[in-house]
Amino acid sequence: MTYVFLAPGFEEIEAVAPIDIMRRAGMEVTSVAVTTDGSEAVEGAHGVPYVADIHIDELAEDVEAEWLVLPGGMPGASNLHECEKLLALLRKTAGGIAAICASPAVVLGAEGLLEGKPATCYPGFEDLCRGAEMTGAPVVTAPGLITAKGPAFATDFGLAIVNAALGEEKADEVARGMLL
Repeated sequence: MTYVFLAPGFEEIEAVAPIDIMRRAGMEVTSVAVTTDGSEAVEGAHGVPYVADIHIDELAEDVEAEWLVLPGGMPGASNLHECEKLLALLRKTAGGIAAICASPAVVLGAEGLLEGKPATCYPGFEDLCRGAEMTGAPVVTAPGLITAKGPAFATDFGLAIVNAALGEEKADEVARGMLL
């Protein structure tokens, strides 16, 4: 199972495009609301309302995940970083972590989860990526880690997750079906 975490102020395209792409590829994807009121309803950075599949409180502490996906946006990334349960899941996951925009810096960098790894993030947030080898590339894939710069690369980000999870052939198939 792949979980995509949505906190108030998330960048909508960075969540919806990857969710769509992963589901087109046949991946099991669950969107997870990270809200303080227990609601699955989450409003994005541009006022687009979204109803997640579940609330983070419904996830077991030891949930097994293939991928944990963090859309960016502000204050979405900051709101993700304030969630202790999410941080605990990120620290102990045996699966992969994928983050885009501000989330590689504001969430992963702040928690030391990029140490010694190649990464990228939204321009201007690089200094928060403690210990990362910042590449400046639009999308960076390393074992168990995918990072991307921001909204313009949401489709590439989603395809990179599919590639890592299911292989290049499946990612190419999905891309062709999307006329990319």
